[in-house]
Parts: sequence; structure tokens; C-alpha cells
Amino acid sequence: MIRFEQVSKTYPGGFEALKNVSFQINKGEMIFIAGHSGSGKSTVLKLISGITKPSMAKVLFNGQDLGTLSDNQIGIMRQHIGIVFQDHKILNDRNVLQNVILPLRIIGYPPRKAEERARIAIEKVGLKGRELDDPVTLSGGEQQRLWIARAVVHQPGLLIADEPSANLDRAYALDIMELFKTFHEAGTTVIVAAHDETLMADYGHRILRLSKGRLA
Repeated sequence: MIRFEQVSKTYPGGFEALKNVSFQINKGEMIFIAGHSGSGKSTVLKLISGITKPSMAKVLFNGQDLGTLSDNQIGIMRQHIGIVFQDHKILNDRNVLQNVILPLRIIGYPPRKAEERARIAIEKVGLKGRELDDPVTLSGGEQQRLWIARAVVHQPGLLIADEPSANLDRAYALDIMELFKTFHEAGTTVIVAAHDETLMADYGHRILRLSKGRLA
């Protein structure tokens, strides 16, 4: 499904975020990417989602070289990906249900179908009954669940998350990891990047470890 072939990424200013990284992620797999801040985890996820392009070599998604795709083609590809990044923005002027509906309306879903899908996603992440609440009334863990609901509302085949348990206490962090496990068991390919390997240890899935832009 995803293949990195000796991928390097250098940002403007000369910072080399990735150096000759190669790996493959198979369809239906759940995989963790571990490493300290600045190790290259976020860059890997941005390359997979087409947000940035490699400086050298290829990132393949379902056999397509992402570096050769147009912006329009990348946009179409992203409709099959759910993304949970650290810098997510919840719209505080909309309630929980409206926040989850929004991505579907942007890509053209009819209002009734969008609401139906949104209610299903909200229930899956454990926020049923909070549909009409303002996001500011949610705890940190609940806000993360809201963002995950937005990421999965279009039923993507691939779900990627960058430090989804950051700034959460351990109990909430474990709840979030269990949520990703549930989506994986339902057939979704799941990639989770985190610095805390203790959260990954009990799941028995493959761990890619990055250090200073290289696979350790």
C-alpha cells in the first residue's frame, strides 16, 4: 500500500528531516512510528498524505508515485485518508455534530447523508449524546475523540495520526490507542506516530523507530 524507497527530505534552510529511509506498509496493517521530537515522524506522515513531497527518491501509495501527482490528484487521494495531526483546529463556533459534518459537506455530500455519517462516526468514538455540545465543554481526551471522528467520518481506508495522545494523561492516552485498535480491527490501515513507546508495547504491532531522520 505504502512504500518508501530511499526517501530523503530536506526543508528550505537546509534542515534534513529524512535521510535514505526505506520501508513498506501493507494494506490492513497497524503500525507505529516511534522517535523523539525532531526524529522525522511528522515528515513521514506528511509525505504519506501528500502534504509535502520528497527531495529525493519515491513515496508510493497504492503503486502511484506521489511526487508526480498534481494538486488535484493529491486532493482526490486524500479522500481515502483520515488525518489526525497535532495542530488540528476544532471550530468552537460549531457544535460537535457540525464539526464532524463539515468535511463531508466540503466534498459534496448531501446534508442528510452527511449528518447520518457524522452521527455514526460520533458514536464510534464514544461521544454519542454530545452531538449538540460546544467543543469548549469537552475535555482534552474528548476533543481528541472529536478530531478522530472528523478524520474517519468519510470511512477512509487509511488512518494516520501524529502524536494523538500528546498532552493527555495516561488513562486518556490508552483510551485513544484502543480507539485506533478498534478501527484497525474493522479493516482500516492505521499508522500512529508517537514518542512514548510504552503506549505501543502491548499491541504487538510493528514499530518503525526513527532517530535523526534515519531508521534506527
